[in-house]
Amino acid sequence: MDCIGSLTRQTLRPAETILALDRNEALVRFYKDQMPAYVKIVVSDGYGLSRARNTGIKNASGDVIAFIDDDAIADEQWLENLVVNYDDASVSGVGGLITPLWKGKQPIWFPEELFWIVGCSYKGLPEEKSVVRNLIGCNMSFRKSVFEKVGYFHEGMGRVGKKLSGHEDTEFSVRAARKIAEIKIVYDPSAKVYHRVPRSRTDLKYVARRSYAEGFSKAIFSSQEANAGKALNVEKNYLRNLLSASVTDRLFGNHDSGSILQIPVLLFSTAMVLIGYIVSKCMCTQEQSSS
Repeated sequence: MDCIGSLTRQTLRPAETILALDRNEALVRFYKDQMPAYVKIVVSDGYGLSRARNTGIKNASGDVIAFIDDDAIADEQWLENLVVNYDDASVSGVGGLITPLWKGKQPIWFPEELFWIVGCSYKGLPEEKSVVRNLIGCNMSFRKSVFEKVGYFHEGMGRVGKKLSGHEDTEFSVRAARKIAEIKIVYDPSAKVYHRVPRSRTDLKYVARRSYAEGFSKAIFSSQEANAGKALNVEKNYLRNLLSASVTDRLFGNHDSGSILQIPVLLFSTAMVLIGYIVSKCMCTQEQSSS
């Protein structure tokens, strides 16, 4: 309800607001009782984040479709700052800054470079408006014509229940770039949303699970790309900066004890991503061999 409420306070009001739900009768009944009449509720033909997004897209009438997670709150100028970028006819997609809303205080051991673990913008993203490879699903938008040309989000990727897999937003952006000549996807940090982070996502167990799932998803994504090395350049640069700058800066810079505690967490997360990637690659190889 906080998310829906934030959309009513936009300086640029949305033409329509769509709530996409999994096919669960109790869930659908609950939200039909809770939602204002102007919220259009649509029900997916299955389960998972990608299916829900695709259902929303197919039921949307606008020229630009913006996405926000149900546990996020939009800044009052969110839509206005997204949409102004579409004045440039070459722009196909726009996303913005995702700031964490911690339940309690941010743990001192949780580094900004790992904010992607809780679905937020992380240290390493551009600090000014920039052209990027892909957007983060909690705060992204695309022209509807892009979906008409490229297709929809890959329903074999993305979260389903407690399964923490992802990369459906990355896969879509890369596929769009492959199919649309001179596509431009813009990251504009002035278009802000605030993403709730419950305490359950601020322990090392969750860091491990989410990091492993990230690596697992990256392997699936790379196995579907003809030029996997180029497709993962963003990840390679992130890892290079993580090890050469983030860790060494904390080791040799003038930092407090919290920054020092962040070093093993950075290395632990990186190791879990690598393990997930290797496991997924081995499974993909076995499947290809058996087929």
